[in-house]
Amino acid sequence: MYQILQPAHSIFAYIVLSILLLASINAISGVVSKRVFSTKDLRISLFTIILTHFQLLIGLILYFISPLGFDSAGNMKDAALRLTSIEHPLINIIAIALITIGWSKHKKEESNNGKFKKIALFYTLGLVLILARLPWASWFN
Repeated sequence: MYQILQPAHSIFAYIVLSILLLASINAISGVVSKRVFSTKDLRISLFTIILTHFQLLIGLILYFISPLGFDSAGNMKDAALRLTSIEHPLINIIAIALITIGWSKHKKEESNNGKFKKIALFYTLGLVLILARLPWASWFN
């Protein structure tokens, strides 16, 4: 199962990053242009949150079935192991929590500009956190 989920998690990450970038750019352009928050904008944001939560689910399953195991003392000494076993999961959970908060807050907003601002802020923060803790070395091997 690990041999299937690990490549799936890595490949699906490209899709999630692409749609998250699209949602962030869409929201920022909505703020700048002061356009009406349409169903297209809603669908982009909703699709993004669904995909990020699906990626989180795959990642959590992968984390608990990983053959590497969890040895906090050993993982803290090795930077690559610390990144994949501690930093990457923790920061990505925080990033997805921020994206979820942005989705929830945008629903409570009355103004179109307010909806775009909430999504732009929280989705972009989530994107930055995810990009900061990706294991880039393993992506390019």
